Amino acid sequence: MQAQEYTPFSSQILKVKKHTDIEYTFSMSYTGRVKPGQFFEVSIPRYGEAPISVSGIREGQVDLTIRRVGKVTDEVFERYQGGQLFMRGPYGNGFDVEDYKGSELVIIAGGTGVSPVRGVIDYFSVHRDERRAMWLVAGFKSPEDILFREDFNRWRDTMNLILTVDGADGEYDGPVGLVTGYIPGLELENPSLAKAIVVGPPAMMRFSVKALLERGFKEEHIWVSYERKMCCGIGKCGHCRIGDQYVCVDGPVFLYTEAKNLMD
Repeated sequence: MQAQEYTPFSSQILKVKKHTDIEYTFSMSYTGRVKPGQFFEVSIPRYGEAPISVSGIREGQVDLTIRRVGKVTDEVFERYQGGQLFMRGPYGNGFDVEDYKGSELVIIAGGTGVSPVRGVIDYFSVHRDERRAMWLVAGFKSPEDILFREDFNRWRDTMNLILTVDGADGEYDGPVGLVTGYIPGLELENPSLAKAIVVGPPAMMRFSVKALLERGFKEEHIWVSYERKMCCGIGKCGHCRIGDQYVCVDGPVFLYTEAKNLMD
């Protein structure tokens, strides 16, 4: 590993997009190779660092969608007006869009799980000629928790989209229910040849994969992303070790054929 992979660098905050009171997307200056599903360690001196998934990739910048859940992310939200953050990375293996080209594609995402797969969705939203039919099933706890609203409005025109919430009151008139409930009804060309990505809370991923397998998906055609317990990003601290695998190095993206044997 090269020395610079251990060393944080200063990154300019180019834009901040507020989604909810505790979830913002930070567009950060960055030039270099990066894939959807990889992550950066974002830090503030004296407060520590936190692993944040890449939620968007454009020339000269990456998007990092950050949820305010602890000491470091609290400070990020309080201090971002300063114009820069420290980052190191990217780490992990990420999603490779080449794996899905020419295929029927199903993406199941729950909550902040939309973030690491957003780059894949964006790519195939634009490059529709490089894939067959595409389904996106995304779920959030409530209408107020929905992230990337503008993106969902755009994606609705380029793929089959089901945007659902666990529950809603008032004037909400969209789909309601868990993402797993919509998998049996997907109108698929050929499930045995289709490919799928599943990202979200562990229970949601487990039952979504089960539903896909029941539809006829092959295990080797399903990808999942594990993001729990990552700390150092370079496989040294051992916090994310599951068996002989380090999620931050060997993942966070795994084929299900491998992921099913990772007991956490």
